[in-house]
Amino acid sequence: MESFYWIVFSVLAVVVGGLLLSQASTGSLVPSSGPNVQQFLRLRNNYVFVYALMMAGDWLQGPYVYALYEFYGFTVKDIGRLFIAGFGSSMIFGTVVGSLADKHGRKKAALLYVITYSLSCFTKHSPDYWVLMFGRLLGGIATSLLFSAFESWLVAEHFSKGFEEKWLGDTFSKAVFVGNGLMAILAGLVANFLVDNLSLGPVSPFDASAAVLLLGGAVIYTTWGENYGDAKHQHSLQHQFKLAGAAIMGNSRIALLGAMQSLFEASMYSFVFLWTPALSPNGEKIPHGMIFACFMTASMVGSALSAILMKRSRPEDFMKYIFGISAMALAVPFLFHFARGSNEAVKKLAGSSEPGSISLEGQVQLISFCVFEVMVGVFWPSMMTMRAHYVPEDLRSTIINFFRIPLNLFVCIILYNVHLFPLSAMFGLCSFFLVIATICQIRLERLAQQNPVIRGMPEAEPLVGHA
Repeated sequence: MESFYWIVFSVLAVVVGGLLLSQASTGSLVPSSGPNVQQFLRLRNNYVFVYALMMAGDWLQGPYVYALYEFYGFTVKDIGRLFIAGFGSSMIFGTVVGSLADKHGRKKAALLYVITYSLSCFTKHSPDYWVLMFGRLLGGIATSLLFSAFESWLVAEHFSKGFEEKWLGDTFSKAVFVGNGLMAILAGLVANFLVDNLSLGPVSPFDASAAVLLLGGAVIYTTWGENYGDAKHQHSLQHQFKLAGAAIMGNSRIALLGAMQSLFEASMYSFVFLWTPALSPNGEKIPHGMIFACFMTASMVGSALSAILMKRSRPEDFMKYIFGISAMALAVPFLFHFARGSNEAVKKLAGSSEPGSISLEGQVQLISFCVFEVMVGVFWPSMMTMRAHYVPEDLRSTIINFFRIPLNLFVCIILYNVHLFPLSAMFGLCSFFLVIATICQIRLERLAQQNPVIRGMPEAEPLVGHA
């Protein structure tokens, strides 16, 4: 393997260490002592532990989903349909099921995530296409629950105990650092060990995932209390959807949050499918595991950085730079692959097909991808913190799942038509989305400065007039 990968990984690891030392020396968002601090730390540590287990269960599956389907002999077209089914299920069924958390309880929804995702793992033992399709449907529902029920439970629990709002940023940054960074790297290593070293086959990571999920479910069942969106006003699901739609269209802050989330996550999920062909345009053999480790370490840099940024200013003030840098990072492969189509000199930079080889073009793109992953690491805790401030408590899970509808629709369209568009067009579209997200963030920043609002309260200037 070329030393370049190790250099990138080492630099990122050193930066992570430096940021953690900086946090230790300057202090975190949470004071070392004071009223409610110890109670808050117990809640934070419990949530971070549970979130890490839930994300570990998700990350364990990631490296071998496609490989398992190939192992069962399915074609690329068949596999594509399975992936589309997962995102489609999250968009349709996941929106409904995830929204029920506000009415029937966030703890129950978290436990339902454990059950549905574990069942999805068990379906991987069958080579039958329709059993696997059913597993993808369950997985789509579970994904919606993962990205709405847990956050909604934490926010409600946090404020019900009277903790300061800014302390949420500390919880979210640590949860993302451990769950989206550290657990991703460890899960990849464990999955690889099970398949390659122990020769247990490509289904073994899914069994390990189910075990981790069930462990997390046991912790949730024994340590979490139940909370709801609004126990005094239990509306029907249809009325709940109407209220959520009215809240989004009637409050420009919420609408802007939804737009930014959809635009950024659509770019992020598209990037997941695009980075491999971008780094190996001529079919070069690249070390996927090492590159993935670089990406996740970069994400850890971002989550550590977010804690420092949120201590100094609000996410409304700095997120425009995060979206802008993200747009520039994904514009790099757009420029390279656009030039590739018309410039033979650029094509010569592609490099050889030796294992682990990477061209100059590939090195530049890898660095830009790592920069994007740093921005992803900042995005998650910052967006969660802004949602906690602006999204009304009684409709939190419902609105968060509404935000994911355009995201899932876009990813389904991309997956279905990915063979029709060149890489330059795909990266260009992602960069354009992030530019729009930057504009939305600038608008949100101005609204926050001109007319500050109490957490979760509607503002005076709606996005559109009420009917």
